[in-house]
Amino acid sequence: MFANNVGGLDKILRIVVGALLIVGALMGYGWWMWIGVVPLATGLLGTCPLYSILGVNTCPMKK
Repeated sequence: MFANNVGGLDKILRIVVGALLIVGALMGYGWWMWIGVVPLATGLLGTCPLYSILGVNTCPMKK
């Protein structure tokens, strides 16, 4: 559907931050922490719709 445009450190940070936010939501720190689903999903899928709109690509270049 979307081309991969999230790679490397960007992907790792999205997964870690998303997971931490979800854990915070499960621990009762606030319902707003469920926003962690977005970075977690984009990190796991390797694609970010906002990056597509802005023309950003953090994947390594293909040779």
